[in-house]
Amino acid sequence: MPLARSLSMNSLNGLPQWEDEDLPVEHLLLFEVSWEVTNKVGGIYTVIQTKAKTTADEWGENYFLVGPYFEHNVKTQVEACEPPHPAVKKAMDTMKSQGCQVYFGRWLIEGSPYVLLFDIGAAAWNLDRWKGEFWDVSNIGIPFHDQEANDAVIFGSLTAWFLKELSCQFDDKPNVIAHFHEWQAGVGLILSRSQKLPVATIFTTHATLLGRYLCAASIDFYNNLDQFDIDKEAGERQIYHRYCMERASVHCAHVFTTVSQITAVEAEHMLKRNPDVVTPNGLNIKKFSAMHEFQNLHSMYKARIQEFIRGHFYGHLDFSLEKTLFFFIAGRYEFSNKGADMFLEALSRLNFLLRVHKTDVTVVVFFIMPAKTNNFNVETLKGQAVRKQLWDTAQSVKEKFGKKLYNALLKGEIPDLNKILDRDDMTIMKRAIFSTQRHCLPPVTTHNMIDDGNDPILNTIRRIGLFNNRTDRVKVILHPEFLSSTSPLLPLDYEDFVRGCHLGVFPSYYEPWGYTPAECTVMGIPSVTTNLSGFGCFMQEHVADPAAYGIYIVDRRFRSPDESCNQLTQFLYGFCQQSRRQRIIQRNRTERLSDLLDWRYLGRYYMHARHLALSRTFPDKFEMEPSAPPKTEGFRYPRPSSVPPSPSVSQHSSPHHSEDEDEDERYDEDEEAERDRQNIKSPFSLGVLPQGKKKQHGEYRN
Repeated sequence: MPLARSLSMNSLNGLPQWEDEDLPVEHLLLFEVSWEVTNKVGGIYTVIQTKAKTTADEWGENYFLVGPYFEHNVKTQVEACEPPHPAVKKAMDTMKSQGCQVYFGRWLIEGSPYVLLFDIGAAAWNLDRWKGEFWDVSNIGIPFHDQEANDAVIFGSLTAWFLKELSCQFDDKPNVIAHFHEWQAGVGLILSRSQKLPVATIFTTHATLLGRYLCAASIDFYNNLDQFDIDKEAGERQIYHRYCMERASVHCAHVFTTVSQITAVEAEHMLKRNPDVVTPNGLNIKKFSAMHEFQNLHSMYKARIQEFIRGHFYGHLDFSLEKTLFFFIAGRYEFSNKGADMFLEALSRLNFLLRVHKTDVTVVVFFIMPAKTNNFNVETLKGQAVRKQLWDTAQSVKEKFGKKLYNALLKGEIPDLNKILDRDDMTIMKRAIFSTQRHCLPPVTTHNMIDDGNDPILNTIRRIGLFNNRTDRVKVILHPEFLSSTSPLLPLDYEDFVRGCHLGVFPSYYEPWGYTPAECTVMGIPSVTTNLSGFGCFMQEHVADPAAYGIYIVDRRFRSPDESCNQLTQFLYGFCQQSRRQRIIQRNRTERLSDLLDWRYLGRYYMHARHLALSRTFPDKFEMEPSAPPKTEGFRYPRPSSVPPSPSVSQHSSPHHSEDEDEDERYDEDEEAERDRQNIKSPFSLGVLPQGKKKQHGEYRN
């Protein structure tokens, strides 16, 4: 039997190392297969795009992404080139000679990975034959009217065909790993296994099909996981064939992974297999060279948001913008799954608390959730026009005032302030004041909704009565369109908008991972999440006191909806009680958590999955070391030594704090930051088993 390569990790940089460096690895190729390679549909695109640099650094010229060809995407994102590996080129040429259109190039993202793209439309004439072959190996029939499933069959058949042609280019068994994401890519995995191709396979589910459908139907999902008749539920929703494709992919894979522990529990019941590895999602973290640069960006973009508020609330701007906090929720318009229903109810209760305590803090809440609209509404556009007109008036009067003041000072005189503004100036200013009068309330939405009578957010706003009245301390703005720097209303990109806000609120009921709170964290913006989101569970595991670091985790799993809503209200009210200095301290702590979400750390879970797949597929060539998944047991950011930056509701009867209290905080930022840096480094080093005690993984029995 040939000498087995012992798989281990370099504890310094996390890259895979072979213990015998003389063994050739030119045949070790990694193919990552997804419908969202160069094709943005949802969150998987973000996972693959942000992870590409880390994986490309690890695998170099032997890393390839496989996806569908769409001309409009390729023209703007892909630079065509020749395949660097002769076996890949020969496999492509073989497919092209039989009528397939295959494209190769570099994806113009960070890391510039190679991409292999199949033209689905050009191969559609094979659909009936491929559906028949898929039926023969799996007994799964695909309805003709489900275009997405039909496309998945074409894409999967082309992928399996390519892997077969690639395998033929090697004299002995090639060491090929194929990593498939989601059910749309799963057909290729099923066909590869049925043809007994010498390929190590991994399947990752980012969210189960049935889980998303059941949660959208407002079913008590997590408390009834073991009660569902899976086949019946899938059949009633007319997704039984898709569910079968997903489940077959899970059970055919050598290694099965999910993106979070909460999704692992879901997969165990929905797909009937425990994941082998949990692979949390990360981001590419770009640290600023100057300390507190992110704080400066917060101030800059907050001022831009304040300008929008001045126009939107003209005539009703009787609150101080310096004491106004900006909260937001963003994402797909899934009213219940994303927690918009609970957020609105909590805002109603928060409004009551702020009014009862007669606070001078105002909260403006943005809902950034795309919906069908006609266009901007007239009142919103008018508000920005009035604001601009007032600014122009103030500038012209200021210029005249400045000239008169300058001339008087040149003469050595103190100007008579009663004469420095003439009657024309007073008239202009009075007309400007009169133009700010309005006879309606500031609108709760920036656009004309196509079906506002049935819109769940607007209907809830009508029920709880948050109409932006003068007496309301909570103001609501629904922006049913993704943000853009070219917008005439709020000219900010999403990232800039997030930096300008004070708190992101994402009380999701169904969120396998949750990139929105993760993005807030890396930008130093506190956020609210739940213990039903992958991100929330991850933070609970790794941070001793998440709230002290600006991660508020609402318990939606073990509490009733009303109790969860009260907890969310307390988090929001406690945040409103913070002084400006406390918010700055908290943002510093939040930003330090970004190291936890860096692919340079989280990428090792994908590395472990690949090592495990190799050891299970080619046990005579590879064995695992270490034998257990990478762990971060005991790794928890400690409780900060200073007093809490977020006072609880019971600590103060009033939201007013003296600045003297803040100055007494035992807070040394440099000391805290250094301690956090040490805590994140040490636990990630992976122990290696002693020589002679290596354990070899067996094949997963399907």
